[in-house]
Amino acid sequence: MPKFKTHRASAKRFKKTANGGLKSGSAYTSHRFHGKTKKQRRQLRGTSMMDHTTLKTYKNLLSRV
Repeated sequence: MPKFKTHRASAKRFKKTANGGLKSGSAYTSHRFHGKTKKQRRQLRGTSMMDHTTLKTYKNLLSRV
């Protein structure tokens, strides 16, 4: 039985946390900032925790043995 390979695109975008969660950068941060408020731009900075509804799917991509 061959080993599965980690999905490299996902590995570059998501990081595992110590408690088993995933964190990622925010969407909508690459261009068209003139249409967003200062508050939106400020809150889009940094990383955020992934929602639990999609967690299982992305964990499977990252932790293939």
